Amino acid sequence: MGRGARTRGLVVRRGDIYWAQFAAPVGKRPVVLVTRDAGYSIKARVTVVMVTRTIRGLPTEVRLGPAQGLPKVGVANADELVTIPRTTLRERIATLSRAKLDEIDDALRFALSLKA
Repeated sequence: MGRGARTRGLVVRRGDIYWAQFAAPVGKRPVVLVTRDAGYSIKARVTVVMVTRTIRGLPTEVRLGPAQGLPKVGVANADELVTIPRTTLRERIATLSRAKLDEIDDALRFALSLKA
């Protein structure tokens, strides 16, 4: 399927922001999809960066807010990189711009101590 692969009727792409439904006490939270696009058609689980309203000013944080479709300002925290079942994804909020996705990539490189 490649770019735009379907998951539970949802078309998903790297850089999409989705609402994800987690067990209590976390509940419904936004996440940024970071799995490679080709992975969505073959994987039952996807890797995401959690979005939180707790802003610490760390190099692993990328500021997101209403301009990216979120109701409040927060950050995608690359230190909170998790792999979740695709069925956890509920509805797409938005797709990040290339520039914002580049910021996520930089934050991931920093969080994982990867060279640029």
